[in-house]
Amino acid sequence: MSNGYGIHMRGGVITERNADECTVRVRIPAGNLTIEQMRGLATIAKTHGQGFVHITTRQTVEIPHLNPAHLTRIARKLAKNGTPLGSERDEVVNVIACPGIERCKYANVDTIGLARKIDERLFGKSMPVKIRISLSGCPNACTSPMLNEIGIIGRIQPLRIPGQCTGCGTCAKYCRENAITVKNGISVLDPVKCIQCGICVQSCPFELLQSKFRHYLIMVGGRRGRHPRIGRMVMMVEDEERVVDVVERIVLWVYRRAWSGRLLSEQLDDLHFEEFRKEIAEEFSSDKATETPG
Repeated sequence: MSNGYGIHMRGGVITERNADECTVRVRIPAGNLTIEQMRGLATIAKTHGQGFVHITTRQTVEIPHLNPAHLTRIARKLAKNGTPLGSERDEVVNVIACPGIERCKYANVDTIGLARKIDERLFGKSMPVKIRISLSGCPNACTSPMLNEIGIIGRIQPLRIPGQCTGCGTCAKYCRENAITVKNGISVLDPVKCIQCGICVQSCPFELLQSKFRHYLIMVGGRRGRHPRIGRMVMMVEDEERVVDVVERIVLWVYRRAWSGRLLSEQLDDLHFEEFRKEIAEEFSSDKATETPG
């Protein structure tokens, strides 16, 4: 691209209140930056902006108060820095994730690696509606996956080894849902109260609680904003690669069926979501997926 014509229409370019200036949002899947990339962003902000950046709620960075005439040059520098121009409009925008098993003691799955895989396959895809994707390594849901168009939560079903429980009560003490009680020297789990967070598995000092079913719960149609809404459960998937395939299938469904001008959460019923849920469950039934989420 030899000049700035057209680049201002890219999703990562945002016209500011002062229409003579713009903000550039960059692509940073899961919000992870190297020190070198941070230095590169700082240099770009100092050279072309006013020497500061803004950290967004979607784990990316915006460089404000830029001259639109310099957009092509800025975009090239951002790409060379490994932090290319991002997305903000009716597209698949920056994928966010909690630290996952890399750092968080509560996490059940690798969220960072999965976020990168989803980003590589789907980021920036033009859509009739904005698609926000959020990953959380456990039901603590620090990244609010249930309030995004697509949410993914890592969960564990606990399994007690029969005949070996000492009845120490440690698991019951750590369970925040009061789903475990000790009866006759044996821990008893109430599956109705259990949210499959896996804390009891990690808390057992004798390692007598194990993971029966480590999986990803996938949700669709959540939203933040002035009228927040919790997304609907789609399915559970055990394999990470299958998660990426299912998310891509959901994005394709939205791309083909959804209308512009309305949030996805507002048109799920019009899109016959329940029929789609059955279809996708059948489509992935041979890939360790279950139709009815728990």
